[in-house]
Amino acid sequence: MSTNERTIDATPEEVWAVLADGWLYPLWVVGATRMREVEPSWPEADSRIFHSVGAWPLVIDDSTSVVESVPAQHLTLRARAWPAGEATVVIDLEPADGRTLARIQEDVASGPGRLVPPPVRHLQLGWRNTETLRRLALVVEGRR
Repeated sequence: MSTNERTIDATPEEVWAVLADGWLYPLWVVGATRMREVEPSWPEADSRIFHSVGAWPLVIDDSTSVVESVPAQHLTLRARAWPAGEATVVIDLEPADGRTLARIQEDVASGPGRLVPPPVRHLQLGWRNTETLRRLALVVEGRR
């Protein structure tokens, strides 16, 4: 799995508030372009959000589901973007002196993306998630 970390100038509860608002997903997830629906139980286990990925007019409608959820601590997602495939995304939040150490781990779970050699795949995911964490920090810190 590719792993990225960033310290966010907010509490884990403040970071979680952004993660728990499925309508904000395209603001911080690189590649997500719009939301179509958020299930009321999001981000509880087995709940889903329905989004589009890509750049207009080449967008793909798909979904992301919650595998595990511990409020203000841990979120495991299964992100779909077929025909590219599916990814497992693990987000952990740790308190750090009034701030939050946010960690994202991601790897392709199924589909054609599994054919990309792991070192190349992890390099690409690392770049993507550096920006994802930067965007998450901007949204969270901007709400303070």
